[in-house]
Amino acid sequence: MDNKPAGTRQLKVAREIQRDLAEIIRSRGMAAFGGAMVTVSEVRMSPDLSIAKTYVSIFPSDRQAEVMKLLEENKKQLRGELGRKVASQLRIVPEIDFYLDTSLDYAERIDELLRK
Repeated sequence: MDNKPAGTRQLKVAREIQRDLAEIIRSRGMAAFGGAMVTVSEVRMSPDLSIAKTYVSIFPSDRQAEVMKLLEENKKQLRGELGRKVASQLRIVPEIDFYLDTSLDYAERIDELLRK
């Protein structure tokens, strides 16, 4: 994706996808992700709305690799569930690409450094 500002439709679709994916992941429960808490922190849509770059925060952070692997393995099922939720609003169900949101780790590290 380029650095052009996202259009209104892109932003609206991104918010809807974020809300729906968060609900799907929450409904599966922490046990589905090895006891880790998974939060969908942001979704960025491609200009043609075909790809949803999905940023997730994972707590505890020592489970990040394991949970990212589980998300990748379950990408098709998650997209299928998402398709059922957004079928009436979108012609094409976007591909989901998962990325680790490290902003919480970064903030924690800064806080740790400031306390020294």
